[in-house]
Amino acid sequence: MTKCLTVKSLSFRYGQKQALDNVAFEVGSGRFCALLGPNGAGKSTLVSLLTRLLVAPSGEIRIAGHDLRATPRKALAELGVVFQQPTLDLNLTVRQNLKYFAALHGIAGGETSGRIDAALDRLDMRTRADEKASALNGGHRRRMELARALLHQPKVLILDEPTVGLDAAARQSITDHVHDLADDGLGVLWATHLTDEVRDSDALLVLHQGQIVATGQTGDIRGKQTLSNWFLSHTGAAA
Repeated sequence: MTKCLTVKSLSFRYGQKQALDNVAFEVGSGRFCALLGPNGAGKSTLVSLLTRLLVAPSGEIRIAGHDLRATPRKALAELGVVFQQPTLDLNLTVRQNLKYFAALHGIAGGETSGRIDAALDRLDMRTRADEKASALNGGHRRRMELARALLHQPKVLILDEPTVGLDAAARQSITDHVHDLADDGLGVLWATHLTDEVRDSDALLVLHQGQIVATGQTGDIRGKQTLSNWFLSHTGAAA
């Protein structure tokens, strides 16, 4: 298995609060890895560190082989991100939003249209390309953000609670799309507190009170219990 994301000895504090404590894990290329944890477990802090919104005083993060501390530009160039809070310009069309993002990544003008069309086709959004983002429902806005995260052809995709606020059908659609991306070779880290978004075949990291308390394949970890019951018994959190 080729490692596309490696984290070693990662800790972080907010003042006296220990948000993450010696976190370590790996995500392989072509793997959907669920980062499962209750609210307040440290998932968003970890995502902030992986995307360099926060900088850890110690520990190591490697993205597609690039050290995030030593070569941040090279590391972040291999990373696609869908944050928990939407980051769209609602006054622009879908295509205009994607063109703006492509320009920020330095994608050449001649390549831009082709990459946008390919990303929109993959997410079944091509027919919405000229609609304003404000006209889209929550599920289509999420698809648009996912298309945007793929424009620069990253090797790693990180999603922080990407289905928050979506109905059941939209949640299922987004989850299925991202599993398909992993099947096509992308390394995925999917942060969630919802056990029904995790498949038995997925790699699983369980984060609780800032520590990784379980890691492995989901079906092996849960054993004969449902994942929801296993999660509740190990974290005290309903899912």
